Order: sequence, then C-alpha cells, then structure tokens
Amino acid sequence: MATASPGRPHPATGAWLPGDPVGSRRFFDFPRPMALDAGTTMAGITMAYETWGRLDADGSNAVLICHAWTGDSHVSGPAALGHPTPGWWEGVVGPGLAIDTERWFVVCINVLGGCQGSTGPASPHPADGRPWGSRFPVVTIRDMVRAQARVADHLGVRRWHAIVGGSMGGMQVLEWAITFPDRVGAIVPVATCTQSTAQQIAWGAIGRQAIRLDPKWRGGDYYDAADNDGPWEGLAVARQVAQVTFRSDNVFTDRFGRGLADGATHHDSLDLWQRFEVERYLEYHGDKLVRRFDANSYLIIGKAMELHDVGRGRSGLDAAMARIVAPTLVLGINSDILYPTYQQRQIVDLLRRQGTAAEYVEIDSPHGHDAFLINLEGVAPPIQHFLEHVGKDA
Repeated sequence: MATASPGRPHPATGAWLPGDPVGSRRFFDFPRPMALDAGTTMAGITMAYETWGRLDADGSNAVLICHAWTGDSHVSGPAALGHPTPGWWEGVVGPGLAIDTERWFVVCINVLGGCQGSTGPASPHPADGRPWGSRFPVVTIRDMVRAQARVADHLGVRRWHAIVGGSMGGMQVLEWAITFPDRVGAIVPVATCTQSTAQQIAWGAIGRQAIRLDPKWRGGDYYDAADNDGPWEGLAVARQVAQVTFRSDNVFTDRFGRGLADGATHHDSLDLWQRFEVERYLEYHGDKLVRRFDANSYLIIGKAMELHDVGRGRSGLDAAMARIVAPTLVLGINSDILYPTYQQRQIVDLLRRQGTAAEYVEIDSPHGHDAFLINLEGVAPPIQHFLEHVGKDA
C-alpha cells in the first residue's frame, strides 16, 4: 500500500517556466475575496493556469479546457517543473491536432480546491500562513466556474469560442454555459451529467470514508505531521474504489481474468491475502495517485462532484438548461458505467426541447469512462469538426 507523500505544488513555492508563452504555468492572485455557494467568502485565492497559442486581436479564438477530478492545468506538453508527467490530453491538444494550438488560444485552469497550483487545502491560509487543512470550505462546481471567470477576465477573454471538458470537466462546461451564457460560443461536455445520481454519490461516499477512517487523516490537519506522514493509505483505497468505476467489466476480465499475482496458482495452498492480478492493478493506481495528489483536495473536489446539480437554485433542471444558448456537441461512451450514456442523451434532449442546437456522438470503446482519455482516435475527430464548423458561427 501507499507510503509516499504526494507532491503539493503551490503558488508560494511551485516552480514554473518564466517567459515562455506556450504551456507555461502561471498564477493569478485574486485582488478581492470571492463569495462561495457555502455562504462564506474566501480571500487570498490564487488560480494556476496554462495557455497555448495566441489570443487573436478580437479575442475570438479562445478555447477553455476543463479538467477532471484529479487532473490539472497541464493538458498538453512534456513533463516539466511542477508537472512530472506529460499533458493529460496529449494527442487531442497541440499543434495541428484536434484542438489546434496554432489556431486556438487554449487555456486550462487548475480548479479551486485543487493541489496543482490553485488554492486548496494544502495552501497557506491568508490569516496565519499555515495550511488551510480542515478550515478549507466546501466548494461547488459553480464556485470553480466563477473562479475561472475571473481568470478569463485577467486574460482578456470576454467570450470563449468553445469550452470543452470530460467527466467533472463536463460539469464545469455545463455550468459555464448556464451561469455565463453570453460568454460561451459553443460547448463540448464529454461523459458527464446534469446532476449526480445516488449511485455516483454512493461511489464517492465510500472513497470519502476510506480517507476519513485513516487515523493519519487527523481531521484534515495532517500537513505538519512528521515525515509527511498523512492519510496515504486511505487515499490509495479511495482511488482504488474510483478506478473500478473508470473501466468496464470486459476490460478487467480480458486483461486480468482470474489470474493470481506473485506467481501463485490456484493449485497452491489457499491464503486469505493471496492477491488476484486485478488487485495488484488497483494497488498500483492507488499508489500512483498518492505520489501526486493531496487527500484533502481529493475530498473537496469529490464533494463538489457529488453536489453537482445544474438545477439547484434555478427552478429545476428544465429552467437551468433553458439558459444554454450555445451550440452543443455531447460525447458519450457506450461502455461507461460511471456516467452512463443515458445521462449524455438527456443533455441533448433537454437542449433540443428548448431549441438549442445539440448533437450527440457516442464513442464505441471497451474502456469505460476513461475512454475519453484513451480512445483519442474516437474523441478527437468530432471535437475538431465541431470547433471548426459547428461552433464557428456561434
């Protein structure tokens, strides 16, 4: 199980590549506090973001990409200071690719509450400089979008040509189009939903409990623990639970079957803790996340996903979706068990019902929810066509 502490790059200490206009991580410090859905205000917010390409003189070529739960602003490019791995959507975003950085001014912003540069639980509290920890407030997808809007203002982007995002990124896409309809030209929500269902909330609740029950969580105030000794076991288990929902039964069966790990066979004497190959796979993904992500951020962002409901405070789902006027391309994945395709079809149906142009494309993939990060040959072409043709007159 996991023993290493995660890296927590932060604007106070995180390194970045100065002076490079393409794909460098930058930080924007909010000049004033921001009101949150939780009924509080938050001061001292910093948002980390990256940009690729150049903004046209008329500001018409800006494309915002919204990341998923444990993603970050590094959507494209090689590993660099502050980003130990290449961009998470390599093959979709870049020069000459579907989201062409030679044509579009591409922006990706680490969400509020994250741990990859934007203010989150590991960040210094403005009052005393100690980590926010248990003091960090609950944030919503709507809060994340309002924070992104301030970054857009800072960048001089008054209206996005398009906003694209998968999973939790798709939730942000919908919130942008509802909260700021006059600032959105077109949207591409991928493998997402208008409201989290009871089952989706249930999966998240199990992961939250795994972290909460880790004695090293210490109520969220573990940052001063000796040797960075935090709730890494709980976080690893939480990630294992989530990983099960990211793939399909067919993929697990085809890849692992009933094989036993560590050279064991079913003819050996039976042992209660003898691992199957699929268990070793889950443990690998748990350990991998621990090395790059903060447990409190995992909790905060996961709660935002569970609270996601575009109809909240807007007289219901129909009224909320009626605010979307941007032409829409919705992508679903036929093997997705976490966000089944009926949820993406619902988005299209709601939009068409009230006269908004909406198209649905279903990706045929065995890889489940993660297919939007894996089957790029299925994801990229419809996005490219939409950005170049459907959305250009928006």
